[in-house]
Amino acid sequence: MLEIERKFLVGSEDYKSEARSKTRIVQGFLNTDPNRTVRIRIKGDTGFITVKGKSNASGTSRFEWEKEISIVDAERLLKLCEKGILDKYRYEVPVGNHVYEVDEFRDENEGLTVAEIELNDENELFEKPAWLGVEVTGEVKYYNSQLSKTPFNLW
Repeated sequence: MLEIERKFLVGSEDYKSEARSKTRIVQGFLNTDPNRTVRIRIKGDTGFITVKGKSNASGTSRFEWEKEISIVDAERLLKLCEKGILDKYRYEVPVGNHVYEVDEFRDENEGLTVAEIELNDENELFEKPAWLGVEVTGEVKYYNSQLSKTPFNLW
């Protein structure tokens, strides 16, 4: 499966009033090699394991495989993850024909809020709400795998 997404900083909290859901996410990485990142995630009360391949030159697309796993397995696997477990709230915000996933980070990444939008094509047009800030697609320091190693509060 090919994942195509764009990533932006968020300029205000206006997205909260437009959100259709808010879910806590805790995630860690079994492997943060850029060629094959392996993530363990607990989203609400569901566990997932995800493998992501290397991003293309622009950072907009890469291979992604995800499988739901039991919450017990996810909790066990989180204990094996590399240092730097991420904790965040995800807001799903419908805008036009798309849904932005807005991640409000906690703990060592407190103060960082990032919005992602998944697209069907790298050149697909999409609406940009007023709360959307600077685009950071392809900027490695904003990848979750990197935020787990070098948190926002250390920048």
